[in-house]
Amino acid sequence: MTVRTLTIGILGGMGPAATVELMSRIVRQTPAEDDRDHLRMLVDNNPKVPSRIEAIIEGTGADPLPELRRMAQGLEAAGADFLIMACNTAHHYHAQIAASVTIPFLSIVEVTARYVAARPQARRVGLLASPAVRRTGVFEKGLAELGRSLVYPDEEGSAALLDIIREVKRGLTGQAQAARFRRIADELALRADIALVACTELSMLPLPEIAGCEVVDTLDLLAGAAIARASGG
Repeated sequence: MTVRTLTIGILGGMGPAATVELMSRIVRQTPAEDDRDHLRMLVDNNPKVPSRIEAIIEGTGADPLPELRRMAQGLEAAGADFLIMACNTAHHYHAQIAASVTIPFLSIVEVTARYVAARPQARRVGLLASPAVRRTGVFEKGLAELGRSLVYPDEEGSAALLDIIREVKRGLTGQAQAARFRRIADELALRADIALVACTELSMLPLPEIAGCEVVDTLDLLAGAAIARASGG
C-alpha cells in the first residue's frame, strides 16, 4: 500500500543556487529505494524577490514582503501542503507570510531552536549569518526563551561574512571563500558552545569542522524537518 506523503512548497530564489542546494539535501536525506519513495516538491525559485540586504541593511531597496506573500499563495494554490523557505534572513517576514496562507509554514528559526533546546550544554550560540539576521533579531527571541545567549563575529568578521555572501551569490564558492569562512568560524568558536551556519549562501561552502565546538547548518535542520513533516513524522 502506498503511503500518502505531503507536498513541500519551497519559497526560493534567495539565492537560486541555495534553493537547489536545499532541494538536493531533501533528496539526499530522504530514505528511498526508487523514484516513488522521494517527496514531491513545488518550488518557486524566484530570484526577482527584492534584495533583503538592500531592504534591511542598506535601507535603499524595495520591500520583499509583497513578493514573498505572492509566492506563498501561488504555492498553496498549486497544491503545496506546507511551506518552507530557503533563506534565513527572509524569515524576518515569516509571520506576515504565514498569515497570508492557510497551510502551515515551517520556520527554520523554530526548527533550529528545537535542535538547540535538546543540547542543554550549548549555552552560548554562535551565529554565522548575514548582518541582516543580527539586525532584525531573527534568532534572538526563540533562543533567548531557551536561556541561550547569542554571540556573533566581531565587526571585521561580520563585514567579511557579508563579502563572502555576496561572492557566493556571484558563483564564487572556491577555496578562497572557504578558507576565509573557516577563519571567521574558528574565531567565533572560541566564544561559543555551538555555532550555527544561518545563511543559505554560506551553506554552499564546506561546513567548518572545529574541535570542541559543534557546527550545525540550519539548512540541514530545515531539510530534515521538511522530510519528517512530509512523511508524517
